[in-house]
Amino acid sequence: MQHAPSASSAPARQRVGILLMPGFSLLSHASLIEPLLLANQLGGQMHYQVATLGLDDTRIRSNAQLACQADYSLDNAPTEWDVVMVCAPSPLPYALPARLIEWLRQRQARAALGGLGGGTEVLARCGLLEGYRATLPWPRFEAFAQAYPGVMLSQQLFEIDRDRLTCAGGTAALDMSLTLIRQRQGDALAGEVSEHVVCTRIREAEERQHVPLRNRLGHAPQSLVDAVQLMEANIEEPLSTLELASHLGVSRRQLERLFKKYLQAVPSRYYLELRLKEARRLLRESDRAVGDIALITGFSSGAHFSTAYRNHFGMTPREERLVV
Repeated sequence: MQHAPSASSAPARQRVGILLMPGFSLLSHASLIEPLLLANQLGGQMHYQVATLGLDDTRIRSNAQLACQADYSLDNAPTEWDVVMVCAPSPLPYALPARLIEWLRQRQARAALGGLGGGTEVLARCGLLEGYRATLPWPRFEAFAQAYPGVMLSQQLFEIDRDRLTCAGGTAALDMSLTLIRQRQGDALAGEVSEHVVCTRIREAEERQHVPLRNRLGHAPQSLVDAVQLMEANIEEPLSTLELASHLGVSRRQLERLFKKYLQAVPSRYYLELRLKEARRLLRESDRAVGDIALITGFSSGAHFSTAYRNHFGMTPREERLVV
């Protein structure tokens, strides 16, 4: 992100405007601003000057029908910001006023622009995400991809691409906020803020949203959905492809064809990747011994686990532990 210099060169204060759209998510809003305000408190100085903005009125109702008192309307808001984040409902249920579109376009030359939840759609409608990577809540993936082919849509929790910041909303906004603090003020303050909000681990931007299986597989046959569910339920004691096919009442060849058509992988490879992803989660989120994690994820030996892990992730399990 261009507007997030290293901790040593960071200016004393960053001006952050949060534009609240009617029906915004209280959870997304709080998850973004609380860490920034705590960074000021715990850091002993005003790292972030945070203000909320409204369209025409300074009272904006959230999706829970609670009214939030904004500091400014667009008519009297300051014109200079370092970051402007739009917090909006998803899907976005209304048209955008021309004055809002113009206001955001005027900000793009001198401020980083971001979207929380439906805020990503606001930026896209304004033409401000063309050529950028962006994300938003998973139920909107398909419709958004069709509507905005010039945006490089990702399934990550959040995206920080140059001077654009987008987020799936909800608690993913907390991880993005903590990541921005880490980029700007360093690991120590980010860690202190994280501990203060009882966040045991700051999730990385590359981590994907958890999309329900049926949505991930779209119009795939039920037998494929059942096969993947069996795999996910049998991580510690993996089933062979023949056993999977037998459980589902299909032939091994039929099952392999389904995986190739819908998942571009053979069943054994897809299963291995599931187990390795679970191993990575345990390495990052638990204190279990590496050998125990190998057994929990269906590897008969530590050596086999280490080799498979390195081949897939480019580092050994022990090296993974060192970077967390």
